[in-house]
Amino acid sequence: MKRVDLLKEPPKGESLPHDSAAEHVRGLAAYIDDLPRREAELAVTFVGAPCPCGRLDRLDLDAVRVAPGVVAVFTADDLPGHNVWGPILVDEPFLADDEIGYLGQPIAVVAAETRAAAEAARSLAKVEVVEEKPILHLDEADERGDYLGFERFIRRGDMEKGLGAAAHRLDGEFWCNGQEQFYLESQAALAEPRERGEVTVYSSTQNPTEIQKVVAEALGLGQHQVICITQRMGGAFGGKETQAAIPAVMAALVAQNTGRPARVVYGKDDDMQVTGKRHETRVRYRLGFDEQGRIEAADFEVRSNGGAYADLSTAVLERTMLHLDNAYYLPHVQIGARVCRTNLPPNTAFRGFGGPQAMAAVEHAMEEVALALELDPLDVRRANLYGDEADATGCEEQRNVTPYGQTIEDDFVPEMMERLEQSSEYRARRDEIAVFNEGSKTHLRGLSMVPVKFGISFTNKTLNQGNALVNVYTDGTVQVSTGATEMGQGVNVKIAQIVAEEFGIDPRHVIVMPTSTEKNNNTSPTAASASTDINGTAAVRACGKIRGRLASFAAEQLGGEGASSTDLRFEGGRVFLEGESASGVEFAELTRRAHVERIDLGARGFYATPGVDFDRETGQGTPFFYYTTGWCVAEVLIDRLIGELSVERLDVLMDIGQPIHWEIERGQVIGGLVQGLGWVTTEELVYGDDGRLLSDSPTTYKIPNVSDLPERLTVEFVNNRANWKNLRSTKAVGEPPLMLAVSVFTAVKDALRAVAPGEQVPLRLPATHEEIVRVIEQLETAKVGVGS
Repeated sequence: MKRVDLLKEPPKGESLPHDSAAEHVRGLAAYIDDLPRREAELAVTFVGAPCPCGRLDRLDLDAVRVAPGVVAVFTADDLPGHNVWGPILVDEPFLADDEIGYLGQPIAVVAAETRAAAEAARSLAKVEVVEEKPILHLDEADERGDYLGFERFIRRGDMEKGLGAAAHRLDGEFWCNGQEQFYLESQAALAEPRERGEVTVYSSTQNPTEIQKVVAEALGLGQHQVICITQRMGGAFGGKETQAAIPAVMAALVAQNTGRPARVVYGKDDDMQVTGKRHETRVRYRLGFDEQGRIEAADFEVRSNGGAYADLSTAVLERTMLHLDNAYYLPHVQIGARVCRTNLPPNTAFRGFGGPQAMAAVEHAMEEVALALELDPLDVRRANLYGDEADATGCEEQRNVTPYGQTIEDDFVPEMMERLEQSSEYRARRDEIAVFNEGSKTHLRGLSMVPVKFGISFTNKTLNQGNALVNVYTDGTVQVSTGATEMGQGVNVKIAQIVAEEFGIDPRHVIVMPTSTEKNNNTSPTAASASTDINGTAAVRACGKIRGRLASFAAEQLGGEGASSTDLRFEGGRVFLEGESASGVEFAELTRRAHVERIDLGARGFYATPGVDFDRETGQGTPFFYYTTGWCVAEVLIDRLIGELSVERLDVLMDIGQPIHWEIERGQVIGGLVQGLGWVTTEELVYGDDGRLLSDSPTTYKIPNVSDLPERLTVEFVNNRANWKNLRSTKAVGEPPLMLAVSVFTAVKDALRAVAPGEQVPLRLPATHEEIVRVIEQLETAKVGVGS
């Protein structure tokens, strides 16, 4: 077993502050709604569908057009290009012109002199729809066979034979609800008309290239006629990967037709009502296992709620399929999955991108296996972990190959488990909790320890690429442009730090510019936790070109004909020959001299992630460059009378390689964990019979606050340099920590086991107070039934 050492915190002050930290504190960080008003700028809003399903019969906008302050009103007929779009399947209209897919779906665009005038005018629209019965529930869509895309499978071995030969069988069903991204800045875009029909769009988007593309297609332009710029986002979490497209098209349509700048900023109510969320998911499973709880065969049937149009649902579901193993070896397995079409807004990307649903489902199943065998769930998990030893069930394949055929390399999961089990005092606390639950009539405690293995890369091979533009100036300062977008996660400061290290200069002399399709073309979205990997490596390659030119020039300047560029060192703001740090030249002076001698101080770098490929037809391949892994131990306390839940303690141990920026990485771990905590405990999406989101504001939709955090929260990292093939031996950290919160959900299940020992715990996610009370009542009823 490999030795696991902990990563020691670097000296204080080594890492840069977030590049917008000072502006955030002073209120000067500009978002789309903060940008100065342009001359003659118009405010834009939309008329939404009055029902979730039907056919548009009559649209009377006469009163809207003559309303005070209204300048223009547009419908689908006014789009000179395409009215249908989609990132994978092209099926969603920008503006509905016939079929209504969901409540509030945009039908018409209203442009007025002020936002108040636009809002008042849109209420005057008369929209008549021949209503049809909507499908609002996943089960109903599945029963009717109403799907988006095709059914996909991942298979290995002989699942049916394995089930038949297993000593124990367990069939079950797991449900998890969706989640609202709840970014603080709503969907927003500002479009400015330019000469020759061109347009510049400032968008709060994770995907400037897609905004460029869809605006061009909708307006009948070439992509070279559209520029998309993203300075920053006030949060996104996946919700602005695709769903920024419709507001951007609205603003651009107005700008092109009126010749005036146009800005759209969704109100929070509109944003929550009409944008997509994390996918509600149902997993039905059949498991065969031995006396130790080791899974011998598994059959998973996955259904997700895609909403009215495809958006990214098929890709999200694919990642669900690829993570149903989590950290466990499944020798005989079948995973089948489909996206169900319902009359809700099209669901979309959300931090984890389908992985959380998969991990919650398999961890729920691990708990049920442990319950059936009367074992500690951690022992069941230990028995199923990936490893190098041969499979005792007779399968010739080593226990380090996933159901989709990728070999697990440099796996520290078993070693991290052993270390965290000891440091968290798991066994002693387990005994204490058993005594507590036996004696308490009012409260229950639960404990759970859960692993996370999250694949890093886009599962679409094409998206695993990025480019960077690096410009060095004659005063030794540097501008960097990449396709990465800043949404608060710190990608800019990490790239600035990387570039500064390449040139050996003060990071304060490096600025990462706003993301623009004019400087970085055909870029991938900032998603999949891979943006620093991809864009940072592209920046390093651009720096390498410039540094190579400077090194050759400096070698001539400092050492004459006998000096080699390989002898040059770039450190401390100086460039010098190896062993001659006292001499040399200031970096700024070197760049000045190089410019005089007509040496190119700019370069473009490109990076494509090597070795990733996945065949969707066969369900086999290598979809991930590597895995980010970790464990979390969660302890919870439940008031069994009212269902109130509090998280008492969290212990986290993760392998994130060698962090580029200690504080940023640690903040991402804690932030992701807290967002996951909301998903598994408090954030509940509730819809009415008309498809209206009822939990549509902070008063009815509860995201975590500081009081939801435990008093004791420990976060530690493994000191792992094995990920040498990636930039700086680092590992991505944006999404994986969210799944650590599954341990809180399974800790709730663990606590509820004490209500009726031996009974399965039918807990749905999220484990809200109401859900906990429902399960307690159900278990107590079952207990009484057994006793009678």
